[in-house]
Amino acid sequence: MVVSLPVQAQTAADGVQRIRVRGTVGSLDGTTLTVKTREGETATVALKEGWQVSSVAKASVDDIKPGDFVGIASLPKADGGDGALEVVLFPAAMKGTGEGSYAWDLKPNSSMTNATVADAVKSVDGRTVTVKYQGKEKKISITDGTPIVTFAPATTADLTPGAVVFVPSEKAKDGTISSSRVVVGTNGVVPPM
Repeated sequence: MVVSLPVQAQTAADGVQRIRVRGTVGSLDGTTLTVKTREGETATVALKEGWQVSSVAKASVDDIKPGDFVGIASLPKADGGDGALEVVLFPAAMKGTGEGSYAWDLKPNSSMTNATVADAVKSVDGRTVTVKYQGKEKKISITDGTPIVTFAPATTADLTPGAVVFVPSEKAKDGTISSSRVVVGTNGVVPPM
């Protein structure tokens, strides 16, 4: 069953939309993953040849250092700047992945900024990081309790029914969804993105 997913999708010149499928695993049958989405629908995702699976592991605000590459979903704050909804610390090998700041569908009006940490300043209620990307700069506050994770190893055996997943995907003009990557929750840590 192909569903219409309510996302802020970016559409490429070829008509393919970049979407994110979030939910729990229904089943994995070869290279077909079914996901019960957070909206309550069932999405069928065709996994591309060579697809990869990873999990997430807890990290800490203290792990964020200048020079690190991070992905931060955030919302504008009433007093200016942005407030983090979640933070992903990318491994060094993934530095530069998706660099930029763009609309994100974690919450209404949220954005995703994949950037290099220029500095991190500790304050009473968390930290503020300045990130730099494509010649631009953005300040994002990270309050205590904000989910912070990094990528960790996983296997297809982790894709059991009920496991929480985040699947960055492509939706073709005909409505079919495909992906080359699945991020699965393991050891009590779920993908916050």
